[in-house]
Amino acid sequence: MGIPSRPRHSDEATGVDLRDPAAAPAGTDDVPTGSSRRLSGALRNRLVDSERSWGARRRRARAAWLSETFPDLAEMSVIDLGGRVETWTRALVRPAHVHVVNLEGPTSDVPDWAEVDHGDACRLPAHIAARRYDLVFSNSVVEHVGGYERRLRFAESVHALADRHWVQTPYRYFPVEPHWLAPGMQFLPLRARVALARRWPLQHTVAASREDAVAEVLWTELLDYTQMRHLFPRSRIRTERLAGLPKSLIAVAG
Repeated sequence: MGIPSRPRHSDEATGVDLRDPAAAPAGTDDVPTGSSRRLSGALRNRLVDSERSWGARRRRARAAWLSETFPDLAEMSVIDLGGRVETWTRALVRPAHVHVVNLEGPTSDVPDWAEVDHGDACRLPAHIAARRYDLVFSNSVVEHVGGYERRLRFAESVHALADRHWVQTPYRYFPVEPHWLAPGMQFLPLRARVALARRWPLQHTVAASREDAVAEVLWTELLDYTQMRHLFPRSRIRTERLAGLPKSLIAVAG
C-alpha cells in the first residue's frame, strides 16, 4: 500500500495462507493447525474471502454506493492511494483512468486504462503531488499509515490531489476487529492483541514470528468519528452499517 512496510492481512505478507494447513512457518506451535485451521479457513472464506461471501456482498454494495455518489465515475480520472489495479478490474463501474500509488509493485499486467507508481501516500513524490485528478479514492488504508502525524499527511495528500474524494476506513467501535475477525480485539492491551494475532484462527495470514505479530498489531489503528472529522473537516462522514451498528466510515467530498 502507499505506506511504509505496512503488514498485510493476506498471503502476500508472509507467504502463509491459513487455508493451507501445510504452510505454517517454523516455530509457530501456538498457531492453530490441521483440521482446526481448515475449518477456520473455510469459515473465513464464507464470511469475507470468497466471491459469494458476506464480505464480498458488502464490497459490491459499497461499490454501488460509490458509483451512485459519483454518477460520472466512468469519465473520471481517479487516483487510488494504497490500492491495487485488480480492485478496479472487478469494479461495477470503471473510471476512464486509474492511477494507483502504492509501495507494492503491480501483481499483474497493468491495463492501458491504468498506471501504477511506487510512492508513499503520506509523502508523495513531486511528480505525483503536482498532478490533479477528478477523484481521490482510498479503501481501508488510513488506519495503517503509522500514527497521528502520518494520518495528517495522508489527509493533506487527499485534499491536495482533487476536490472530490472517497476515503473509507473501518469504524473503531464496531464490535468485531475487521482485520483479524476477532470480537473486541481492538480494545485489548497490546500484549493481549499480539497473543490473539498469533493464535486467532480466523485471521487470513499467520505472522511468521512474534515480532511480526507485534508489528501487525501496531500498524493497525482503527479510527472513530472524531478522528475522521478532524482529518476531513469539510467532508461528509457517511456511515456503513451492519445490523444497525456503524461498521465503517467514509469521508466524502464532491
